[in-house]
Amino acid sequence: MRLAPDWKEYSVIATGDGEKLERWGDITLLRPDPQVIWHPKKPLRSYKNIDAVYERSSKGGGKWVYNRPIETEFVLGWRDLKFSLKLMGFKHTGLFPEQAANWDRMMKLIEGAERKISVLNLFGYTGAASVACHRAGASVCHVDSAKAMVERTGDNVRLSGLSNEGMRYIIDDCFKFCARELRRGNRYDAIILDPPSFGRGPDGEKWKIEEGISSLVELVASLLSDDPLFVCLNSYTTGLQPTVMANMLKLYLPSNAIIDADEIGLMCEDGLVLPQGCTAFAEFKN
Repeated sequence: MRLAPDWKEYSVIATGDGEKLERWGDITLLRPDPQVIWHPKKPLRSYKNIDAVYERSSKGGGKWVYNRPIETEFVLGWRDLKFSLKLMGFKHTGLFPEQAANWDRMMKLIEGAERKISVLNLFGYTGAASVACHRAGASVCHVDSAKAMVERTGDNVRLSGLSNEGMRYIIDDCFKFCARELRRGNRYDAIILDPPSFGRGPDGEKWKIEEGISSLVELVASLLSDDPLFVCLNSYTTGLQPTVMANMLKLYLPSNAIIDADEIGLMCEDGLVLPQGCTAFAEFKN
């Protein structure tokens, strides 16, 4: 298990009965979490000062229920980076704090490379990984099919005091973009893949991770430069265990890739570790 480091403005207070109680700066949220199948030490809804609860609907989806008026858009910091967050209608905030385990590793590799590194971030969402890599000195191509998420990435770059120089923002289907980059002869030293379990491209293209991820990793491997630094593959899908993800990287990446795979998670204030998905990571040695 790799744990997210250096969070001061975020924490998991307690977990149980399919929910997690979190502190986001000055805001306390109660949200569903399908991996929390254990009972809590005490009922989570008995905690004081819960600002908002995400209530699921029997018809699917859900909504935020507010216990007091709060700002539904706010800024959260990790180290010297800043992220613009929003309470969204599908329980998310626009940030996955457990990914700080990967941001930390990527930044160290980029800073230690002693050369200019180009990063391709696929399914980049609101761009936390893009911002972290850019902060470490890399040029970054950020790709996501949702215009609003790509725009939020630009906001996060600016909030973190970084320049857009070296940032490239792309609204596109990741498969189609990678195929065009391959034809154009563009290559990258580092590639991040953070695909959703399900999704649609800007033109309605369907994505299901179990059906598409192997072909995507194979395609992405062709986009690596002659001197690659790393590849990071994330999954929140239960069926994609760390070994499954590592196997795909071993099949398609160059033979000098050193690959490890593990769960990533968050240390909770109640003493438990909350698993939040898996990461397979490849570093390249000369």
